[in-house]
Amino acid sequence: MSTIHLLEIEFANNGQSQSLTLVLLQDEHDTILVDCGYPDFLGLLAEAVARCGIQLDSITKLIVTHHDIDHIGSLAALKRMYPQMDIIAHELEVPFVEGKQKSLRLEQAESSLDELSGEARGHAEQFIHFLQSLEPAPVDQKVTHGEKLPWCGGIEIVHTPGHMTGHISLYLPTTKTLIAGDAVVMEDGKLAIANPQFTLDMKEAIHSIQRLLTYDIEQIVCYHGGLFQGDAKQALRQLILAYTSKG
Repeated sequence: MSTIHLLEIEFANNGQSQSLTLVLLQDEHDTILVDCGYPDFLGLLAEAVARCGIQLDSITKLIVTHHDIDHIGSLAALKRMYPQMDIIAHELEVPFVEGKQKSLRLEQAESSLDELSGEARGHAEQFIHFLQSLEPAPVDQKVTHGEKLPWCGGIEIVHTPGHMTGHISLYLPTTKTLIAGDAVVMEDGKLAIANPQFTLDMKEAIHSIQRLLTYDIEQIVCYHGGLFQGDAKQALRQLILAYTSKG
């Protein structure tokens, strides 16, 4: 028997109210967190898991969907505080999570700097500085597409590149649930591509959504937007159509 907890975390960012939906999976042996939010999120994480009757120190594994700072910002701090927690990431993401290669998001931000001026350049420079502050963390286990992890009723790794090269989503066959990461987001009750400005390869992103149609999905948890309620596969088809019909 496994349980899916949705951790709705609300916080202020640059004076604006924002929210993220993290996922906590639990069975009789393991408690697995999927992504961990921005830097300095430990207090918010502790409050969120406590609302589910769980303590942070009971987390045995943390699965990383990709290395954006809003997904792994507190990873190093968590690992330092709870060294028994295993960190799991796609093999293509490992060098970025561990800091052995420059963040693709940082490369993207730096490459656009010369095109900007004035206030826009100032914001970009602040963003670059923020990305540079990300603390790397060691990965304990590499995974690949199609790999089936035996915990919490079974977790299948779905490689969903586009937003990031090594981005993964997680499919839970027992509940027909997709933990999407940033493969898709929810805006105004509808599925959408995660901010196209931050999607490194839009063609790959659309192909990844097409890949999701091969799974028997009944519900989708979006990191940005929460639980999608409705006909998930039809919504995915409509999203593909919206992008492939452009131009």
